[in-house]
Amino acid sequence: MSTAPQVAAPRTTAEPAHPAVGVATGLLNSFVPGARFLGTPTRTLLGEGVHSEVPHGERPLPLRVAATLAAARAAGHAAPVVMGAIPFDQEAPAALAVPDVLHTAPPLTADPLVALPADPPSPADADDLTVHQEPAPEKYGASVAAAVERMWKGEFSKVVLARTLRLDAVRPFDLPAMLQRLARRDPSGYTFALPTGPDRTLLGASPELLVSRHGTRVVANPLAGSVPRSDDLAEDVRRAAALLESAKDLHEHAVVVNAVQESLAPHCTGLTVPAEPTLVRTATMWHLSTTVTGTLRSPDTTALELGCALHPTPAVCGTPTDTARRVIRESEPFDRGFFTGMVGWGDADGDGEWVVTIRCAEAGPTSLRLYAGAGVVAASEPDAETAETAAKFRTFLGAVGAQL
Repeated sequence: MSTAPQVAAPRTTAEPAHPAVGVATGLLNSFVPGARFLGTPTRTLLGEGVHSEVPHGERPLPLRVAATLAAARAAGHAAPVVMGAIPFDQEAPAALAVPDVLHTAPPLTADPLVALPADPPSPADADDLTVHQEPAPEKYGASVAAAVERMWKGEFSKVVLARTLRLDAVRPFDLPAMLQRLARRDPSGYTFALPTGPDRTLLGASPELLVSRHGTRVVANPLAGSVPRSDDLAEDVRRAAALLESAKDLHEHAVVVNAVQESLAPHCTGLTVPAEPTLVRTATMWHLSTTVTGTLRSPDTTALELGCALHPTPAVCGTPTDTARRVIRESEPFDRGFFTGMVGWGDADGDGEWVVTIRCAEAGPTSLRLYAGAGVVAASEPDAETAETAAKFRTFLGAVGAQL
């Protein structure tokens, strides 16, 4: 995850001895559909109401966001912050707004109460779910095999192919309860619940920071190369060790890290890129991880500008980018929407955190669409990539009590 320092609430002698207890989880408990929740390793945010929305238009998104923040400040909003989601296709409409009221707290990991388990899903609710796989696993495997064949012919070197699950229910989903389960299962990650349209909410728990900016400090944390975790401790450790030695996964990871470095280099000085990746774990997956840090060349470059310069990385699209986009359009029988886009926040000073939108689902009143993808390279095997997407679905399936 991000190595940015945690933000602690200031203390005075008149305050309780442990001021963080209950503060972050209080915001988590206060979420209702229509609000904007974002928990990161540096802070917890809950936005209520809408002061102003970022309009869709032909101007670059960072300019439209900057204009919206400037107008909010001019209208008397003391400290405007934009929150929301940006789709995989940056030319499609984003779902970004400045909340009327923004509540802030230290990160969830600073609140001991986050260790309390969330209420489990109701067995009756799980029994009422109907699960549709789109595409079916065998069709997804065939798409992987077709992509591998094209790579051996030299057309491209990597593509990220996704599949979805559509869950239909007989009664409305309990979104606050789902958010509780996601946040308490992986409190050190990036948990979000953001409105994306009328009666639409994007929820998820992403492990991957695209980029953050705090003052002149820039941090990116690309993840690429993954393996499902095991409930058996010895097997889990064996899988983690094998991932660190996997030639296929190390190559896939290096491609992403190099792309991140090349995209940040024009905007940063003193970039530090570790020579070898480390491991990051979630409740369901091991990932190869590299934390890239640097210093901004210009203090006018915002976190969102950096995010747009990085997006899409080879970790969610492929390489070369234009070819990978075309293969995705040809191979995936659905519109990704906000999946593999960005979620996050940014303020009028240019600071912010933008996260890769993975391990997510978009919820309607009685439907839920889950997304999962896998990086396909020439050494990929269809069965292994299908199994990887199934493991990634587990993050969200556990939040609703469903199984494949």
